[in-house]
Amino acid sequence: MSSTTQKHRNFVAEPMGEKPVTDLAGIAEVLGKRLVSHGFDRAYIVLGQFLLLKKDKELFVDWLVDLIHCNVKQASDCWQCLNDWCAEFL
Repeated sequence: MSSTTQKHRNFVAEPMGEKPVTDLAGIAEVLGKRLVSHGFDRAYIVLGQFLLLKKDKELFVDWLVDLIHCNVKQASDCWQCLNDWCAEFL
């Protein structure tokens, strides 16, 4: 995890609780609003989709790009953040 952002490290460092989607790496204010408009207002709801897609990076990245029109790097950062969180807490 040495090449991750501070936002990523902060997210992975503690339980998820009620964190907003904008706490996820790769998801800033504009993309966060897009997620909220689709019913994904909390990070744990995005985690649920991540788990439904069986932690598959390609499926998750494609889903996120299609849903909120982010770029592949942003979606990949979000996937990595959730994947690392799962490794730490699940």
